[in-house]
Amino acid sequence: MNEIIRSLYERKSMRVYEECPISPEDKRLILQSAMEAPTAGNQQMYTILDITNQELKERLSESCDHQPFIAKAPMVLIFCADYQKWVDTFTEADAQPRKPGVGDLMLAVCDAVIAAQNAVVAAQSLGIGSCYIGDIMEQCELHREMLKLPEYVFPAAMVVFGYPTQQQKERPKPERCRLEDIVQENVYRRREGSELRQMFEKETRNRSFEEWAQAFCKRKYNSGFSREMTRSVEEYLKSWM
Repeated sequence: MNEIIRSLYERKSMRVYEECPISPEDKRLILQSAMEAPTAGNQQMYTILDITNQELKERLSESCDHQPFIAKAPMVLIFCADYQKWVDTFTEADAQPRKPGVGDLMLAVCDAVIAAQNAVVAAQSLGIGSCYIGDIMEQCELHREMLKLPEYVFPAAMVVFGYPTQQQKERPKPERCRLEDIVQENVYRRREGSELRQMFEKETRNRSFEEWAQAFCKRKYNSGFSREMTRSVEEYLKSWM
């Protein structure tokens, strides 16, 4: 197993950091690595917000599901799907651009998240931990105001970075599904009940499938934050429909 593959296997979300800043050189290297990511038509349909203002970090730690570790992270980046800059560019050139649609948004989201993962991998190689924060997609109205987001900019992912504590390094990585549970050949096939139960055996060693699935559905899928994310994304989508 080579060094890059080993890094991918070992990487896990880190939420507690040492009180140690990330050097300007490493920060720049992480950001430049993000920009080397694959991008549709070399359009780089994203903008990275580097959150350096401590008051803004504090506000984000509250608005993103009350997670104090966000405010303590040495580096906070928000990867925004950005078609606004292309609309503005086309308008500046009198190219008569059409109104962006949901296909443009989805492509820009792909660009943004691929760039984010490049940053995560680069940070891991430098001994810097990271954690994705999906809650940045919630609170549409608040985050639009807070981050001054124009109509065709969507906060696709927030990632926080820092040097993990020893406890975080030693914490076991959550077990993933088996390869055969995730990879299908050529076409999609819905799993039957027995296959679904087998897929999630890793979650049901100490309780029944029903107990686990019902609790997980309540905690994640049917939760207030999940409903708020759906509401907020629907609000963002209004600009793109």
